Amino acid sequence: MSKNIWVVSDTHYNHANILKFTDSKTGRRIRPEFDTVEQMNECLLDHWNERVKPGDRVYHLGDVFMGSKEEFQKVWPKFNGSKRLIVGNHDDIKFLSSGGFFQKVYMWRMFPEFGLLMSHVPLHRSSLLRGNPEDLNEMTNVHGHIHQHASPEGSYINACVEWHDYYPVNIEDLRIK
Repeated sequence: MSKNIWVVSDTHYNHANILKFTDSKTGRRIRPEFDTVEQMNECLLDHWNERVKPGDRVYHLGDVFMGSKEEFQKVWPKFNGSKRLIVGNHDDIKFLSSGGFFQKVYMWRMFPEFGLLMSHVPLHRSSLLRGNPEDLNEMTNVHGHIHQHASPEGSYINACVEWHDYYPVNIEDLRIK
């Protein structure tokens, strides 16, 4: 049986303040499903482990957690899978790259076999081109960072948890068909 590869972004585990953030256009909270950070944390862990099995691989596209490093150290091993980090703007790279939290740490990661380029923020469209100048192919940019907002027009997929009911997404579901 082959291992599954999962993608998730912007969990913001233990980030109480994210529950107060509102959409500037609608005025609605971006995570209205949760009244407390404990509810959000429990949902993130349950949804992660419902899909990700211990032998699976997970690419986290950044903004993993906020708050207590000690609490994170206790809870992170409960999240299934072999984890890789694509660094987000709120990530403490020095901390997260130590202590065995992630097997690898990247700024971005290309999956040519899936036609995907993963990053924390949406990349400029010129970064998605691959191949020789006569035969350029456009990769799909799987990204996070923009939470509840739609991806830019074109070859982009928002992997933020708000778009996927707080579940990781299987890479096969992101593949260019």
